[in-house]
Formats: sequence, C-alpha cells, structure tokens
Amino acid sequence: MRAPVYLDCNATTPVDPAVVQAMLPFLHEGFGNPSSSHVYGARARQALELARAQVAQLIGCAPAQIIFTGCATEANNLALLGVARAAAAAGRRHLVVSAIEHPAVLEPARALERGGWRLTVLPVDRHARVSPDEVAAALAPDTALVSVMHANNEVGTIQPLAEISAITRARGVLLHCDAAQSAGKLALDVDALGVDLLTLAGHKFHAPKGVGALYLRPGTPIAPVLHGADQERGLRPGTENVAAIVALGEAARLAAQRLPQATGHLRALRDDLHARLEVAVPGLALNGHPEHRLPNTLHLSFPGVSGRELLRQAQDEVAASVGSACHSGQDAVSGVLAAMGLDAARAMGAVRLSVGWMSTPAEIERAATALIAAWQGLVAGRGFAGDGDSRP
Repeated sequence: MRAPVYLDCNATTPVDPAVVQAMLPFLHEGFGNPSSSHVYGARARQALELARAQVAQLIGCAPAQIIFTGCATEANNLALLGVARAAAAAGRRHLVVSAIEHPAVLEPARALERGGWRLTVLPVDRHARVSPDEVAAALAPDTALVSVMHANNEVGTIQPLAEISAITRARGVLLHCDAAQSAGKLALDVDALGVDLLTLAGHKFHAPKGVGALYLRPGTPIAPVLHGADQERGLRPGTENVAAIVALGEAARLAAQRLPQATGHLRALRDDLHARLEVAVPGLALNGHPEHRLPNTLHLSFPGVSGRELLRQAQDEVAASVGSACHSGQDAVSGVLAAMGLDAARAMGAVRLSVGWMSTPAEIERAATALIAAWQGLVAGRGFAGDGDSRP
C-alpha cells in the first residue's frame, strides 16, 4: 500500500536528509556542553555559533541578534511576556495583536490581559489581512507592543508588515512578527519588514521539531521569563540542545540556498492542484488573499461536504488537514475563518492543502484525483447538484 501524498507542510515538514547528517555527530562524539571550557565544550560552542550565523543569514541580521529556543511557541512567549515585563516598569501596559494569530501569540496575550494589561485584538478583512489603518487607530500612549504574523498558518495570507512597521516605529512602539510559516517559502529580511522581534520554527522548514529562534533588534527592551544560568544572553537559560540547533542552522542554510527556486516550485505545484480541483468541483471557493499569500498554501472550501469528512474519505491517498494542526481534533469553525467572516457552511467545508519543497507534480496529480473522487462520492450520496450552493 502506497503512503498517502503528504500535503500538510504547514503543520510540519519532513526533516531534510542533509539536516539529519549535520546533526548526527552531535548525538555521538560531539556531545559536549557548550558552556564547558575543554575541547568537547569548544566543539559544541563552535557548532552553536555556526548555526547562529546560518540562521542570521536567512533573515538578514547579525548572529548576535539570534536567541535559540526550544520551539516557536517558546520564542513567541519570550517575545510577548519578555517585552511586557520590561515595558511594565516604564508604565506601558497595552498590547495589540491580530485576530488570526497562532495560539502561541494569542494565549500569552490573553494571559497578560488577565494580569491587568489592556489587549486590543485587530480585525481582519475577508481575505484575512490586517489594515495598517486599524493598527494606527489602535495605538495609544501606553502601547508597548504590536504582534502581527508574517503569513497565516491556515489560509496563507501575507500581512503588510512594512506598512505596519512604518506606523509603529513612528509612534515608538515595538513590532513582533511570528514568521514560523514564512521561512523557506518567502524571502525574509528583518530590516525590510521593519520588525523588532521575529520568531522562527525549525520544523516548518525541514529541521526537526523542538527547536526555534527569536530575532531581537539591538536595543529592544526585554526581560527573561525563565531564570537560570546565562545561556543565550541570559534570555533562554538551560543547556542548549546542540544537535537540534545544528539542524536548525543547516536547514536555514539550505532554505537560503534554495529560496530562488523554492518559491516558484511551490507556487507551480499549488496552482496546478488548484486548477485540477477547480475544473472538477463546481462551487469550489478559495479562502485567503488571491495574491498576497504563501506560495505553497491552498485553502479551499468544498461545497456540500465537510472538510473533515472529505479528508477522511481520501485518507488512503492524501494526508492534509482542515486547518491548524494545533486544533486538528476539533469540529468547531476555525477562529481564523470566523475572523474572516466566512459563513458556517463554507467554513465547515474548508480544507488546507500545503505543498513542500519535496512535493512532486506526480503527487499533485494523484492527490487531485483522490480529492475529486472523494468529493464526488460524498455529494452523489446526498443528491447535491453542485451549483455553487455550499449547504450540506
């Protein structure tokens, strides 16, 4: 039995074989503690600094501005809670986030709100885009931080961060960006984006799970949220996971090397899949921005069926999801789709198909055939006319 075609790269990506080879020595003879002064520690420390330089090159910053963390969730928590601790001492206790942020941003934001902070949640338009004007209107004299993701993990919409940063910088407000979905798919330059903090997740671009990074612009006021020794400039105490960090560095190097080809490759596969499905599924609806979206992400609503039911029917041939992997077991309408104003039937028919660097045209053809057959089988059993009405 063949393995299903993997179309869930926004949830996680396979670890690149070159990344595995890079990290293996640090699970064996390179076991030293980077804080040790002997030769074993020196080797581990050199490996950390090479990885720091590789990650920095991917996003256009200096190596010293990279803080390694255990994952993107930890990096996001450090960004929000760490800035909040520093800002509270200066009398700033207002935070602004978008309505479509990942829970790794929304939950620490809500925790701050429960602790007495004012929280403003920005709306998005029907394409899941934040308006810079809404950001400007939300800012107040005590605003400490705005957090807007680079690209949405569900529908793929890319936010106008350069326009937003021009507003926050003029008002002396810090800007954080969760870029977990962007690395390896889009060019990332922290100066062009104008962000003060930026989060990366290794497993979204072919490194293993359990490693991430936070970029900090020099001079950004931030306090630690964990307390211990002075690793990672005292902001992330604890002995570093050298093997995973080496893997992150190698994945960043590969992502930077492949980027000129990757964006076009991903977009071609995504658009081929969309074209095949659109021809065979009347009433198929695209969710997210038609232009400003990730080149690998195709978020569609299939009329007359639930997305979960469709994927269950096609599960022997296709592995995909109805939305964020963090909510994959829930039947409720996604908060992202609700924020976009999608009606319940269209939201329940939604499926996220996300291709990757390792995806092939043959896999796209196989996946399209399977999804079409699954949809046709479901609607035939219900007498659905396929006229664009999305009611089950």
